[in-house]
Amino acid sequence: MNKKVASTLTTIFILLVIGIVLYFVTIGKPSVTVSAQAAQYIGNHSIVYVQAGCVHCKDQEDLFGDNWKYITALDCIASQANTQICISQNITGTPTWVINGRQYIGVQSIQTLENLTGYTGQ
Repeated sequence: MNKKVASTLTTIFILLVIGIVLYFVTIGKPSVTVSAQAAQYIGNHSIVYVQAGCVHCKDQEDLFGDNWKYITALDCIASQANTQICISQNITGTPTWVINGRQYIGVQSIQTLENLTGYTGQ
């Protein structure tokens, strides 16, 4: 590979890395748009199975911000009892929301959780 091509590829790589870093530092941060009332309703009508160290679980928690405290969450690896609960509930990945007896695997938007739990904003 000649020097000009190598230099161009290096520049593209550096710009890509800078772009990714900027995305996660600024744009990639979720804005908290859930009210305490909505979080309480979601927490009362669902359970989310999580585990310590799970990046996607942290992403889900971040969507709620300070209102995460209203969410009913069970850490599947916090204790042997919790692990057994997750096994008995057939939890195969985290986060997994269980709403009305149905599993929803992965990070869910606030709007999706409001819709699934029947929250109407009243």
